[in-house]
Amino acid sequence: MTTRPLPPWPGEPGPLDVEDAIRAPAVAPAEVPPDDRLLADAVTASDAPDVVFALSRHGRHTIRGGGTAPPPPLPREDLRYEIGSATKTFTGLLLARLIDVGALSGGEPATALLDGGRPAGATPVTLAHLITHTSGLPALPAGFFLRGLPAWHTNPYARFPASRVVDAFLRHRQRHRPGTRWRYSNYGVAVLGHALAAATGTPWEDLVTDGVLRPLGLDGTTLRADDSGLDAVGHGRDGETPVPPFDAGGFQAAGAVRATPYDLLAFLEAHLYPGEAPPELAPALRAVRRPVLRRGLTHRHVHTVAWFRHPTDGGPLYFHSGATLGQQAFLGFRPDTGTALAAVCTRRFRAHDPFVATAYALLAGE
Repeated sequence: MTTRPLPPWPGEPGPLDVEDAIRAPAVAPAEVPPDDRLLADAVTASDAPDVVFALSRHGRHTIRGGGTAPPPPLPREDLRYEIGSATKTFTGLLLARLIDVGALSGGEPATALLDGGRPAGATPVTLAHLITHTSGLPALPAGFFLRGLPAWHTNPYARFPASRVVDAFLRHRQRHRPGTRWRYSNYGVAVLGHALAAATGTPWEDLVTDGVLRPLGLDGTTLRADDSGLDAVGHGRDGETPVPPFDAGGFQAAGAVRATPYDLLAFLEAHLYPGEAPPELAPALRAVRRPVLRRGLTHRHVHTVAWFRHPTDGGPLYFHSGATLGQQAFLGFRPDTGTALAAVCTRRFRAHDPFVATAYALLAGE
């Protein structure tokens, strides 16, 4: 599928845009629908063991949890949930920050960073290609299925550590020129994480903690499960069989984040109101809202470096979903309505699953 770079976006919010400088009233206008009822309906429609919908509308928070399983020992809204591919929004923001401070440009060849200055070739895969899924890399590296097969229903990613991800990338032979086709790739964003670590001399886990989590005060966000009892338990497609905590292996930058609904809502609100975010992150938060490519029939699909971007009657809607072997997440925000939504559930994705569709429709106002 071909891609087309975008020119500067007409009307894209700039540093002095009003919506960045002034938060909408903390009390929602009278015409706002009864959010508690909307969220309760969304929880029921999701049909999962544990579900939490967390909504911010004009700064007013509404959080509703429930599910088909007996309540866990701790309130559902206080647990940490695996967000899978929605982790990429954290990695995209991290890259935008590193570019903003001048540590990187985004045009660096990943091969040169990961192999000590090895010649990149005439058409190198750059950091920008990796984050925008235009690197030409497949969804997963060569050898992944064979190595992960013994743990296919528990944790295949854990059997593919960082060294194997990097080695597979350095051995990969291009089939398409980078930047010419869009293909969603967990592999590509995983490579990006290792390239950022190589470029800065800092592990990706420390980079994202110091560059994103700590400045935003996301104390309920981590990159691996522990024995604290704070991690939600995932389930298989049947909604009953427990699934072990997800281990991202060498794919941390593509899917390792686990967070509370409160933290996810705070993360989204920072995108809604960059002017209120920590000053060191504000430029990056604005940058990840800007479109960088179009794809698909008539180039109708728009992407930023971190988000899918869909049009609505009032303005753009930004979102990203994610799934692990036993949990799902949906993150999204709409600057035109001052709305952010973080939704999580503890069931593996299944065909015709209602969770993501329910969350998207709620944010879109459908």
